[in-house]
Amino acid sequence: MIDVDLSTQVHLAIQPVDFRQSFDSLAAITQTVLKLDPLSGHLFVFHNKKHDRVKILYWQYNGFCLWYKRLEVGTYRFPKLDAETSTISREELGLLLQGIDISKIKRLPAFQPARVY
Repeated sequence: MIDVDLSTQVHLAIQPVDFRQSFDSLAAITQTVLKLDPLSGHLFVFHNKKHDRVKILYWQYNGFCLWYKRLEVGTYRFPKLDAETSTISREELGLLLQGIDISKIKRLPAFQPARVY
């Protein structure tokens, strides 16, 4: 499984990539297109044109790791944005990988403790 800590960010590449690409090519896309550091330890999530496959690139200790998943039925629902990348939470990544459309999730207001002066 992917070893992440609380400081690990998840970056979605919005544009599809050619899935013949592997470690070095995806690291180059991370650096040149997404303008992010592939050696940061963060997760970089890529998808293909059909939206039925996902690759996650990340740096762990002494080398790149590549995680790959193919849906047998349905497609992944990536957010539609004009930007090259979007940052999501680790929990949202889990939902995305289960095939859930994270753009349709309704979040409840977060608790804000009363300020004591």
